Amino acid sequence: MSLTGDLLARIALDAGHLIMQVYATDFNVDRKDDSSPVTEADEKAEALILAALADADPELPVIAEESVAAGNIPEHGSRFALVDPLDGTKEFINKRGEFTVNIGIIENGVPVMGVVYAPALNRLFVAASRFSAWQASAEPGAYVPQESERSPLQIRRVPDAGLTAIASKSHRSDETNAFLETQNIGEIISAGSSLKFCLIAAGEADLYPRLGRTMEWDTAAGQAIAEAAGAKVTETDGTPLLYGKKARGYDNPHFIVWGDVTVPSA
Repeated sequence: MSLTGDLLARIALDAGHLIMQVYATDFNVDRKDDSSPVTEADEKAEALILAALADADPELPVIAEESVAAGNIPEHGSRFALVDPLDGTKEFINKRGEFTVNIGIIENGVPVMGVVYAPALNRLFVAASRFSAWQASAEPGAYVPQESERSPLQIRRVPDAGLTAIASKSHRSDETNAFLETQNIGEIISAGSSLKFCLIAAGEADLYPRLGRTMEWDTAAGQAIAEAAGAKVTETDGTPLLYGKKARGYDNPHFIVWGDVTVPSA
């Protein structure tokens, strides 16, 4: 079995079903060594995703958030997967709904395929390749939407009223606010988790600066989707945001997601 966008969607929908089962209960919240929260939903969803990816592509190394927290980081070459089974755990704990399942496939440092699924919102975003992405409404555990139910993802032209910038609800910094002041901003909206990438891909926003710490599994799937829809994802100096940064511990430098906006030269 080979990996396809539809297969990644199937895995994400199944993981979303598990997550929503936990969401409906009075679940416990534990703390990892770095003090970040983790729940039964994170762990169950990751186990499902790892098993499904291993079944589909046994040779594919997978770097997954909870496995890394437990000290399990596989050796990998130029092709590997990055998984965040529940991005936006704080949103999940606070019952805000803006949490996602993220699965990204990396080749030669570049996200080439990915899925972001928000099970509480029934929003599914899929990058089937570097140049093709779609979205659809899909309930947790349901069938993968058929072609007729999918809408292509494409960044929009910047509105005459100015850019819509999207920023984190939980992590907006003074540096982020200073950057936004350099742009022609008409509106600032907030969203949780990797949905920020997807809203740019869907033509609902134009600019997402993240001038704070993120990990590769937080961003790989969203970047695949945004770039397949025509966006660019760069470090602050305009160089592409790449993956497999083992020497950094797989954390990202500051980055910016640009819709139909001029990117500064590197």
